[in-house]
Amino acid sequence: MSDLLDWQRLALGVLRKSGRAGEDTPPEAVAELLATDTYDGIRIAPLYTAADPAPPAGTPGHVPFVRGGRAAARPWDVRARHADPDPKVTRAAVLADLENGATSLWLAGIAPGDLAEALDGVLLDLASVVLDNGPDTLAAARAFLALPGADKSGNLGADPLGLHARTRTNADLSLLSVLAGESSVPVATVDATIYHDAGASDAQELGYATATGLAYLRQLVGGGLSAGMALKQLEFRFAATADQFATIAKLRAARRIWARIAQVCEVAHLGAQRQHAVTSDAMMTARDPWTNLLRTTVACFAAGAGGADAVTVQPFDTRLGLPDAFSRRIARNTQSLLIEESGVARVLDPAGGSWYVESLTDALAHAAWDVFTEVERAGGMHTALRSGLVADRIGATWERRHTDLAHRRQPITGVSEFPDLAERRPVRPPAPLPPSGGLPRHWYSQSFERLRDAADAQAEPPTVRLVALGPAAANSGRVSFATNLFAAGGVRLAPDSTSPVACICGSDRSYASDVAELVPRLRAEGVTRIWLAGQGSFEGVDSYLFTGCDALDVLRQTHLDLGVVAP
Repeated sequence: MSDLLDWQRLALGVLRKSGRAGEDTPPEAVAELLATDTYDGIRIAPLYTAADPAPPAGTPGHVPFVRGGRAAARPWDVRARHADPDPKVTRAAVLADLENGATSLWLAGIAPGDLAEALDGVLLDLASVVLDNGPDTLAAARAFLALPGADKSGNLGADPLGLHARTRTNADLSLLSVLAGESSVPVATVDATIYHDAGASDAQELGYATATGLAYLRQLVGGGLSAGMALKQLEFRFAATADQFATIAKLRAARRIWARIAQVCEVAHLGAQRQHAVTSDAMMTARDPWTNLLRTTVACFAAGAGGADAVTVQPFDTRLGLPDAFSRRIARNTQSLLIEESGVARVLDPAGGSWYVESLTDALAHAAWDVFTEVERAGGMHTALRSGLVADRIGATWERRHTDLAHRRQPITGVSEFPDLAERRPVRPPAPLPPSGGLPRHWYSQSFERLRDAADAQAEPPTVRLVALGPAAANSGRVSFATNLFAAGGVRLAPDSTSPVACICGSDRSYASDVAELVPRLRAEGVTRIWLAGQGSFEGVDSYLFTGCDALDVLRQTHLDLGVVAP
């Protein structure tokens, strides 16, 4: 207890210096002052101890599989994604992946008639293949099953509700029963990344995946399979993000929830949910794409630590188009390093026993169960998608997330924070357009990147006039802050500019003594908008730049004032 009190007192001292606590604030108030909330309403404390309640997580390889679906540690399946429509290019990339660390393949959108050429030379009894063909699922599955090799493994990738969510096309669940009757290969993929890409919270991603999985179970059992056999037909695909603890807890909670579904189905020999984790597409940036290497490394670590059965690391240049051999190699080696050198795969449930992870897993499982039961009360996942319930719930979450991104409460390195206006991005051939027409597809960086694109399209770089007051020692902090903020929209801050927009940067003392005289002079020189780095109220100043301000609003207004026209 004394250690906790010491931490509270030390933290309180910092909070008082920052102005977030007063002299009369008691130490026990520190936890509440530093706590945050997730988009699911889960309260995240700044510190967790043994006193924080969490239910027993069981043991690895046993119900409820919170601590992992296996009773022995082993490497996860390194799954490489391929989406190049040229079968010759795909074949070369496939063989390179399999020869250099990949253990399975995920073929996204490869035409059914090209599968034989794309997989020529692949030993299908050794490398499992997961198909992802949307409306062409039946034709692709039959083309794949017709290839030589009796012991094929993987998944045929049928996801009719996922396709409906992406495109609003009709969801024909009978496809699952047709494929199950023709194949010994599992037939269904529950792709929860669709909801993640639309802006969903972690609990929404889990809840909608569970509702989709249950709909597929009902269809397969209705088609003649036993509940136990039907469970074996499903694989779940989740997004892994750079929020490593949230990703670990999400995968653990997903297994717990699905174990409960299987128990209700009265399956005697219950196996764990099979999970495929994919580094989040929504978190990837087109600007400063090299930082994606850091994001995907953390996400891959979290997926492995969370117990995913298969992991796909997206190449760092995925937002720029089709990846090249170098980016594919780095994506493979990211997994190889974590498995072979870091030893993540040699430990069962590395996060097990962490008071924070156990508490977050429990809270997330309950929040996701609430999402799932809301869908069931509405008539099931198909009905919830058609009625707009899913879109409305995700849309509300995205609005909150977008607000946080705009205010840089969720900073994006290289885009909303520390952008490089002189960056030279690699050029890649365009990738096939993803399916659309249903739920939207968002990237966290998209609004800032659109502004950068508009700025880059101008004949001359848009510029704001820097008015620095006093010596550099007094103004450098605010000059750096303002420079960084404007650069997020592709706007330069220059002292020798004749721009009609100006930004004043200095100390509070210089503001008090100089701003009143400076503003009329700037107006006389043709400045039509004056920003001031800091907070306060100064006559003639139009707006203020400060930590937590709406950066997107600042940049859009600046583009408007400078006549920047979007391409």
